[in-house]
Amino acid sequence: MIDPHAPAPPGTPPPWGAPAPLPVRPGTGRFLVLACVFVCAACGLVYELELVALASYLIGDSVTQASVVLSVMVFAMGVGSLGAKRLRWHAAAGFGAVEAALALVGGCSAMALYAVFAWTGDWGGLWSAGPRCLLVAFSLAIGLLIGAEVPLLMELIQRIRRQDAGGAVADLFAADYVGALVGGLAFPFLLLPFLGQLTGTLLTGTVNVVAGGALVLGLFRRDLSRRARWTLLAVNLTVLGLLASAAVLVDDFERAARHAVYGADVRVALQTDVQEVVLTGGTHGRPLDLFLDGRLRVGGRDERRYHEALVHPAMSGPHARVLILGGGDGMAAREVLREPGVDQVDVVELDGGLVRLARHDPALSALNGHAYDDPHVHEYTADAFRWLRGAPRSGYDVVIADLPDPGITASTKLYSQEFYGLARRALAPGGRLVVHAGPVQNRPRAFWTVAATMRAAGLAVTPYRVLGHDPGFAAGPDRSAGESRAPHDWGFLLAAAGRTAPPPALPPDAPRLRTLTRRGLAGDTLEPPTTWPPPSTLVHPRY
Repeated sequence: MIDPHAPAPPGTPPPWGAPAPLPVRPGTGRFLVLACVFVCAACGLVYELELVALASYLIGDSVTQASVVLSVMVFAMGVGSLGAKRLRWHAAAGFGAVEAALALVGGCSAMALYAVFAWTGDWGGLWSAGPRCLLVAFSLAIGLLIGAEVPLLMELIQRIRRQDAGGAVADLFAADYVGALVGGLAFPFLLLPFLGQLTGTLLTGTVNVVAGGALVLGLFRRDLSRRARWTLLAVNLTVLGLLASAAVLVDDFERAARHAVYGADVRVALQTDVQEVVLTGGTHGRPLDLFLDGRLRVGGRDERRYHEALVHPAMSGPHARVLILGGGDGMAAREVLREPGVDQVDVVELDGGLVRLARHDPALSALNGHAYDDPHVHEYTADAFRWLRGAPRSGYDVVIADLPDPGITASTKLYSQEFYGLARRALAPGGRLVVHAGPVQNRPRAFWTVAATMRAAGLAVTPYRVLGHDPGFAAGPDRSAGESRAPHDWGFLLAAAGRTAPPPALPPDAPRLRTLTRRGLAGDTLEPPTTWPPPSTLVHPRY
């Protein structure tokens, strides 16, 4: 006869509805479970944001990457929740295993994605989409593990003290959403600026595995057999050891990865409050290249070609007061100061770290002619759009928009009708506005869209372009852009208020410009046929 009061074998979960044997009072245990929910939710959101940020930096097009990561992850969370139903009767062991796996996968995801991009991103062929496939794989894996947390945590919190399902769900999701808020704020304001993407993600994985392991081994250890406890402890220590080893080696890893991406000539690499800034060359006669968030922004061998074409056509009229929007590298200011009669140059740059580097780095400051040391130059760390709102009406003779390429999602507002309306208000009578509008040959629709937007803001526009020296070179380490997408030219738009478009003009020694007209809608062509400066082996300063 079976004794109904015989003790259950070790590791057997308590029957449905029976409270779990806890080393603390039920109220304290419930608080600890909700605190773990809070921590795990914060870690999960950091993993999501890290994948979005790294994918936008490595692959580009932040809207697409964010959509891919979030949609795949939300789908996987649903699948993970369904799959975790089978683990409910072993909720403590299952939750401990899920947290260990999530900490390892999420904590190492940034390093793995960066490694694949750095060392295999230029293989081409079937592996040309390797970084994108890995991004989807990590999003799927992390989503599955995050989704598995919810039913397991629900089971654990109900095992402490049974309550109605609605109240339990409300408590669980309240802790989850508040944790997500903290994680979402911690990533851009703490982890990214102070630790960087790789170290910040490794730290997040460490917090994740410690929280999950402490909850299970500390609060629900009696639900586990002796073997399960030791196994889980060994797994958690192994994950902690792997994350700690990666954290120790992360500086060497980043250095090697940057060399694989940018070449062995990396001299400065820093993460400002806005972006990653990398300088290569600039010593021993080697040309200096400036990369911002992985895109080549200034090529020392050819930057004058771009900046002369940007600045001097706008300076052919009145130019005593000049406003430069962007251009924190100081090259546009250098070209402005070459013109006689300049009394005031205001540089509005979002990234104060870039301005400090342009002022103090010997090679970069030499390339920009020590423009920031000139008493006529005044720099302001501000968003160009917001700054224009407070700019004096008719305060400038020339406005130069030396801004990121219009194809980059983050710069969309800087190519809007509202932005050009504010710039037009800041122009004095007879003043000129010049805009870098991206490559014409590769992205004609984007170029002519910018021109149409400026006309809608009441500006008369003269489009022109200058051909790059090396039309087959894909500027920067953005390896998602194949050779066919490499920019062949730089397109500009010179504008003035009213109906009369200003003609562009350059100094005699500057690259020749050709004005453009648009014919047709399906395919943009350039008229009249032009004879461009002969190509050479020099690089593009802009992507």
